[in-house]
Amino acid sequence: MSSPPQTIALNALHTDHNVRAVRAADSHPLATRVALALGGIQRLRGLIGRPPLAPGEGLLLRPCAGVHTCFMTYPIDVAFLDAEGRVEAIRPALRPWRLTPMFAGVLATLELPAGTLAEAEVGPGDLLAFQLIKG
Repeated sequence: MSSPPQTIALNALHTDHNVRAVRAADSHPLATRVALALGGIQRLRGLIGRPPLAPGEGLLLRPCAGVHTCFMTYPIDVAFLDAEGRVEAIRPALRPWRLTPMFAGVLATLELPAGTLAEAEVGPGDLLAFQLIKG
């Protein structure tokens, strides 16, 4: 019998961690591979100049309370998370050349392929968890 994956707090994540994002209530996966942008340059670049996220991929930016999609060529889903991982706001299918507000109380944003949040039925109030994975 294998043990359940270890959940790690948003503020405890480090760039050497390999994590996945799930809906905490039932472990429904949102992203099986989440890249971490925890430093200034990584956060500044984000997804700019990168190919679209594949299904199962995500990018977590921390700290980050608002995003832009300038210089991007594809839409993304964005979930704005508080320190506990609770979704404070979402921007589904945010198109290129858009800006979001800066959300008070938000610690991080999770960027996902467009359509992921709707498919997983994730919205404000839902709690997300980040689980350590091997590899």
